[in-house]
Amino acid sequence: MNISKNTGNTVKDFNNTGSSAQPESTTPTAIVTGASRGIGRAIALRLAADGFRVVINYAGNTARAREVVDAIQATGGQAMSVQADISVPEDVARLFTAAQQAYGPISAVVHSAGMLTMAAIAPDNIAAFDRIIQTNLRGAFLVLGQAAAHLQAGGRIIALSTSVIAKSFPQYGPYIAAKAGVEGLVRVLANELRGRNITVNAVAPGPVATELFFEGKSEEQIAQLGKLAPLERLGQPDDIANVVAFLAGSDGGWVNGQVLRANGGFA
Repeated sequence: MNISKNTGNTVKDFNNTGSSAQPESTTPTAIVTGASRGIGRAIALRLAADGFRVVINYAGNTARAREVVDAIQATGGQAMSVQADISVPEDVARLFTAAQQAYGPISAVVHSAGMLTMAAIAPDNIAAFDRIIQTNLRGAFLVLGQAAAHLQAGGRIIALSTSVIAKSFPQYGPYIAAKAGVEGLVRVLANELRGRNITVNAVAPGPVATELFFEGKSEEQIAQLGKLAPLERLGQPDDIANVVAFLAGSDGGWVNGQVLRANGGFA
């Protein structure tokens, strides 16, 4: 697992087996999974602008993760990047350990990492189904579990779902199954954390203009999906980041165990 921390004007690699000394600061820390691009990137930048130190989790594109770290540092924020496969228990555990050793207590966890593969409900597509469940549902279970173990009173846990659950489009069966499971985990975890003053919520975007959304779609399909919401446009990553920022901040403290559908009226 690669770990990069931004110190000064450069990004430096460091080995997480060294000192576990934590900085003395009241600045909150947020972990954002899948933060090297798309919605996750927008969330990381917004939380940094709101005063969080941000841990950028990414799957494999080191250059993109470092670009996000650089962008945060360029505006005076603090950030580090940690490569981890969210479907691997040891990787997720090391992600949280690295964040805590570098920045101290974790205040918020935003689980944005995921994948989208179109596949009909058919025996031949079981491999695609397994991949989506492995990343989108198993990954959420592991990240939410580590968040529950590490966050203290006042913490925020936010997972990304999808408003496509309400539409039941053909070819989305595996994706919807996984994200419906994520919403179930969110509601259960909110109850399991009773008495700890930690909120657990999900944000369910509609169609959002990201690489993940555009992949495998024709221009005609993209245009049609963009017209489905009464506001007649695709969502932008910042639209979702704004909702996440509300839930992660003090104004969202009375929202718990909920799924917020940020979709322009799409569903």
